[in-house]
Amino acid sequence: MPDAEESAETTEPLAGLRFAYVAGVTPGKWIRRWEERMPNFPLHSFMSDDAAQVSVLRDGSADLSFVRLPVDREGLNVIPLYEEQPVVVAPKGHEISVFEEVALDDLSEENFLDIEEMGGPDMALQVVASGAGLAILPMSVARHLNAKDTVMRRLTGAPGTQIGLAWLVGTDSPVIEEFIGIVRGRTAQSSRQPSAQQEKPKKEPKPDRRGGGPKKPAVAQRYAPNPDKGRGKGSRKKGKR
Repeated sequence: MPDAEESAETTEPLAGLRFAYVAGVTPGKWIRRWEERMPNFPLHSFMSDDAAQVSVLRDGSADLSFVRLPVDREGLNVIPLYEEQPVVVAPKGHEISVFEEVALDDLSEENFLDIEEMGGPDMALQVVASGAGLAILPMSVARHLNAKDTVMRRLTGAPGTQIGLAWLVGTDSPVIEEFIGIVRGRTAQSSRQPSAQQEKPKKEPKPDRRGGGPKKPAVAQRYAPNPDKGRGKGSRKKGKR
């Protein structure tokens, strides 16, 4: 383990692959698969807020970023991954609590908060808890924040959000391709995985067990051939007994 003094003097970026992810993304399964396939190549991760989900790529803090779409795609490669379920969050005791899901049209008279104007989901949910309005969020984000004194229900009729994986154009590498393949569910044996394309060591040929000596002469036939071999059934002449 490095000395504390050495760690304090270290200013170089961490070796290995670095990725960021927004709230609601759970990268644990991808991290575990990476550690199984690439145990000698470190993987570092950290959470970023929605406002910094792209800037962490541009300032070099991360090699890849799980982003909530849409984002400014200029200079980026972006792969859409999956849709997120929207929910409506209201203060406890609100009438939506008696339903399993709610239609957006049924909430037309409600006051909805602007998440960005509120300073982000965390602050917006604090305002919701005070009874000042409702908020629409991805279910994964609402569950992650788990704000007290609020209740959430599935929301139908509202546009959903989507999670994607982004990285800078021109930074493609076998390591990044390996990570993308893991996220997209490719197996370790997939021909598209760089780790599977590495040349495997050739096996040494097996020794010739037959030996190099002269072949043994064929064994002489001990018995005369059967004269009846090859004849049809009943072809032998029957003699009188």
